[in-house]
Amino acid sequence: MTPAPEIIAQPHATDTPIIELEPISAVKRIDAMDILRGFALIGILMMNIEWFNRPISELGSFNSALSGIDHAVGWLIRCFVEGKFYKLFALLFGMGFAVMLNNAIEKSRPFGAWFVRRMIVLFIIGLLHLVFLWEGDILHDYAFAGLMLLLLVYLFRAKRLQKYNHPNTFLKLGLWWLLAPMLIGMFVGIGFSVSHDKESLRSQWQESQHVKTLVEQLEEQTLLANAVEQTEHFATDNEPEDFGSIASTPIDEQDSDTQASETNESTQQALSGVDSAADLTPAQKAQEIVDFYEENRQAVEKEQTTLKQGDYWQVTEYRAEKAIEHLLLTPAFTFGMLLPLFILGYWLISAGIMANYQQHRLLFIGLRRIGLGVGLFTTVAGLIISSHPASEQLGLFELVGGFLFAVGQLFMTAGYLGLIMSLLLVERWHQILSHVAPLGRMALTNYLMHSLILTSLFYGYAGGLYGEVDRAPQMLIVIAIIVVQIPLSRWWLRSYHFGPLEWLWRSLTYKKWQAFKIQ
Repeated sequence: MTPAPEIIAQPHATDTPIIELEPISAVKRIDAMDILRGFALIGILMMNIEWFNRPISELGSFNSALSGIDHAVGWLIRCFVEGKFYKLFALLFGMGFAVMLNNAIEKSRPFGAWFVRRMIVLFIIGLLHLVFLWEGDILHDYAFAGLMLLLLVYLFRAKRLQKYNHPNTFLKLGLWWLLAPMLIGMFVGIGFSVSHDKESLRSQWQESQHVKTLVEQLEEQTLLANAVEQTEHFATDNEPEDFGSIASTPIDEQDSDTQASETNESTQQALSGVDSAADLTPAQKAQEIVDFYEENRQAVEKEQTTLKQGDYWQVTEYRAEKAIEHLLLTPAFTFGMLLPLFILGYWLISAGIMANYQQHRLLFIGLRRIGLGVGLFTTVAGLIISSHPASEQLGLFELVGGFLFAVGQLFMTAGYLGLIMSLLLVERWHQILSHVAPLGRMALTNYLMHSLILTSLFYGYAGGLYGEVDRAPQMLIVIAIIVVQIPLSRWWLRSYHFGPLEWLWRSLTYKKWQAFKIQ
């Protein structure tokens, strides 16, 4: 097999005529990438629609209130979709970076400043999307991660590291970057198991049960106090003006006060028992849990009230406040997850695998079998552990379940890549799957269209269905959107080179209006 050409080449000689960069032509596009991008977009929509109808403050948690078919649909989406397709899109982003770099080298044009401008434009689009349309934007994260990938590629082009500037280096770097947290988690698990015998585990379980009881007491106390406060407030508001002070207290209020006093006394006694040998007593742990729950409850309540009852500008003001929090999390999200996936996507192009995917059948079959096999096993195991009531009382269960679920996401992402690419090797399947390629070619436009459609449908300032559409009917909405977008994208691309937002993005990147309509 002929080795793939090295695209991480040094710039051409200075006497080479400089040719202006321009967008990748339709002829040079890798069709498999458009098909993958289309499927990734569908998966992202299946995941995201829940968070147009439910507080993003609860992101990452399963809605335990679901039952029947809604529970089944929600669990299946969590198992087969959640966390898999944005990762697939991250791989595609790294692939796109390598394709554009290759194009720049072929045309003897500097790449860095052009790509920085492209990422800045994408970051601005993402920020506008986050503030003015939907809080769950990921474009700004991709833009920041893209800049970090550029920095990394240029670092390997430096004189001291030039000998490592090879596709295999990026493969190893990306894999080890993703494997490191898994290995750390594994060794932590080994250390924990070695240092905790059955008696110590039983002791932890008994303490967790005690903490649970204290949490229930504190919550009951809070509910009683709130009930008394509301009763007093109601009585004050409805008291006749000519009535004097009331000396006696109603019997039910006296009972509430007595119960609250007794609960408060027992709780305070528990809180006062500070064990100097431990960092926190069970009562203090219970108080922290209750405080955490209360803080989350208030955040969820604020988001629900704003999105259900607020007008457009009130919702926009809320999103602007939350945008600061999201931007602060971007570096951690980038270095923890996006950048290693970008690196692996970069490798898939630089090694010539995607451009000649027909020659790499065994690779994709291996990804499909190992990725889906291992990924499905660890994902299901993680979900079973995380969803068990015991995980709410013992953090160890929740930690193990979450770890397995996160590992499963990575393997299943690789499995989906291998599955789709394996199918593309069969001509019949290639023809069938190519129907989603137009959706992928207009990914930016279609992604933002999802936000426009769903905020108009769910938010109080428009359709007002927030919190009213269950998980199963949400999938019917997804199907309706995709059934419209696929032929719409195909129709649009018959007359235009790009989607409208893709055209705007390219025009701002190249600093001139690009040819839009096909002549």
